[in-house]
Amino acid sequence: MTSGPHPDLVSEVRAALVAEADPDRAAGQQRYMKSSMPYFGLTSPRLKAVLAPLLRDPGLAMVSRAQWEATIRALWDDATHREQWYAAIALARHRPYRPRVDSDAMSLWERLIRAGAWWDVVDDIATHLVRDTVLAHPTVEGLRMRDWAASDSLWVRRAAIICQVGARDRLDQELLSDVIEPNIEDPDFFSRKAIGWALRDHARVAPEWVRAFVAAHPDLSGLSRREALKHLGPLS
Repeated sequence: MTSGPHPDLVSEVRAALVAEADPDRAAGQQRYMKSSMPYFGLTSPRLKAVLAPLLRDPGLAMVSRAQWEATIRALWDDATHREQWYAAIALARHRPYRPRVDSDAMSLWERLIRAGAWWDVVDDIATHLVRDTVLAHPTVEGLRMRDWAASDSLWVRRAAIICQVGARDRLDQELLSDVIEPNIEDPDFFSRKAIGWALRDHARVAPEWVRAFVAAHPDLSGLSRREALKHLGPLS
């Protein structure tokens, strides 16, 4: 069974991204993202269009879980441009490999979160790969998210806070409380923004619960409070 990365997929992805490079756009993207890693300059729709035929090519398919994980790591670890990170996430999220998005892959997602350490990659991983695993395995992953909420890494903590964004009525309110409360006094913008985002998203299906949560936590930062109540109006 093949356990190393798929060399052809890695090389095809790299070549396709180089071929699509737009240096002018790349410079603007790098400034906007405040990224030390450069961009090739692909728009999000163009990136998806470039990657889609490569990910669908049967000749470039992953023959084993080990190869899938190794290829994700190869695209990520050897990346010279940020779109290569995005390609690694696209491979992770590719529909045929969805059965592999499970508890066994969570250590890999944490590794990518720690290495990426910025909102674009962290949020994509957290609100798709991590979320899907939490929803599929709520007991064991609920415990993991509570551990992540106390992590030494801001970005792992942020991932725990937002890991149920998009879950709608499948969201575990007790888990949401448990990952927010240890971080309420965190002064970092990205933590406070994450709290507000998670609450605002849940307000779409449980507005009264969110109102009650905000009212019960007067120590929430102004940013978290404003974001949580953005579509609800002020508390009475």
